[in-house]
Amino acid sequence: MPETKKSGRAGLVATLGLFTTTALVVGGMIGSGIFRNPSTMASFLHSPELLLGVWVVAGLVTMFGALTNAEVAGLIPITGGQYQYFRVMYGDFMAFLYGWALFVVIQSGSIASITFVFAEYFNSVVPLWQLDDTTLPFATIYPLKQIGIKLLTFGAVAVLTTINAFGVREGGRVQGLFTVAKIGAILFLIVMAFTSTSGTVGNIMVHSTATVPVGTALLFALAMAMNKALWSYDGWNNLTYVSGEVKNPSVTVPRALMIGTAICITVYVLINLAYLTILPIDALSASSAVARDAAWIMMGTFGAVFVSVAVMVSTVGTSNGTILASSRVYYSMANEGMFFKGAGVVHEKFRTPVRSLALQLGWTTVLIFSGTFDMLTDMLIFVSWGFYALGAYGVFVLRKKMPDAHRPYRTWGYPFVPIIFILFAITFLVFTVFSDIENYQNGSAPVINSLWGIILLSSGIPFYWWFKKRGQGSHSETT
Repeated sequence: MPETKKSGRAGLVATLGLFTTTALVVGGMIGSGIFRNPSTMASFLHSPELLLGVWVVAGLVTMFGALTNAEVAGLIPITGGQYQYFRVMYGDFMAFLYGWALFVVIQSGSIASITFVFAEYFNSVVPLWQLDDTTLPFATIYPLKQIGIKLLTFGAVAVLTTINAFGVREGGRVQGLFTVAKIGAILFLIVMAFTSTSGTVGNIMVHSTATVPVGTALLFALAMAMNKALWSYDGWNNLTYVSGEVKNPSVTVPRALMIGTAICITVYVLINLAYLTILPIDALSASSAVARDAAWIMMGTFGAVFVSVAVMVSTVGTSNGTILASSRVYYSMANEGMFFKGAGVVHEKFRTPVRSLALQLGWTTVLIFSGTFDMLTDMLIFVSWGFYALGAYGVFVLRKKMPDAHRPYRTWGYPFVPIIFILFAITFLVFTVFSDIENYQNGSAPVINSLWGIILLSSGIPFYWWFKKRGQGSHSETT
């Protein structure tokens, strides 16, 4: 079809209400982490109290970030979210680096790794085709390892991308359905744990037979456990990327951020209490799939299958929300001449950024078959929290630059809430670097993940100057 010029703001339609936007927040956070990370965190901490404490602290810090970001979301309610916020706060260069980080590692990496978990759990119920690396030498080539799981991962991402290409309402409805289903499944597991005769709430007070770390070792253990908890809470700001497609965004977006984050904190604390009720801390530490193991103890084979299906629903829902939200950032960047031109094209009929979605699918596919899922998870959390700190500091910048602008919501507890959030983010980043170096030196990690995150982020610098020199100007197209 012929392409015609059209303004970026007119290209996308505001159709999302409070329910769907809250579902995007909850769906963005509740994914695979809560079904995988508690056992790893328990192996670091060896203490039920510390484990629960980390989940609570991570949740409160996330809430502080949402409360802070909500002011900016109400002040600048346009599609592109944090990318557009950084443009106003710090200028084009920092905004581009953030958008590039989303594309090259943060959002595409999230889509790849989360959907991979969906395929793993599907494989636990219905075994997928795999190459036999004991008899086929070429099966040891890394992209061919776990080929069945990787192909299903790609297929799931492709299907979700197609659904979102047909319209934001379709993508939003799918997101709402998956969010309700995953919350229902998790609540069912919680109720079963607290009513089952297979466990006891006394487990919450049972200490590990292993020694609880102290001193510097405790700080590193807390940093590693916090990394896993923050990964589970990550995605809380996905909603801001589609602000331009939300009804009454200056009011709806802040409300959805706060309601959605509060729901996730409650769910995460309850599910960890449920895990500990069924599995004492040592059993929790040794579990390779804590939710499935807890369900098997309570309900046998049916329970294990039920949880596997719940994880599949949860991860697909999270991937869907990430696909819908992040493609809007690249669309917004392309409209300003700061990304690949095709990403700014809007479908003439469905009013969705189809080429941005396709570009995102292409790079996500590369990550799926690269096999760097665990490394990507650590890198994306490190890079994300650097930008989260900058975003929170931006509230102070905007209060100074735009003192008289209308703010439908002002950060609760200002200036203490954003200051606490910024100090936490900086502390977390410092401890992550030292933890990565120690893990690399003792051989438990093949690379320094935070360093690779910085390298991938820096790869965007030459692209910035290329886009800047090309100087396309602001535009949007339909196809």
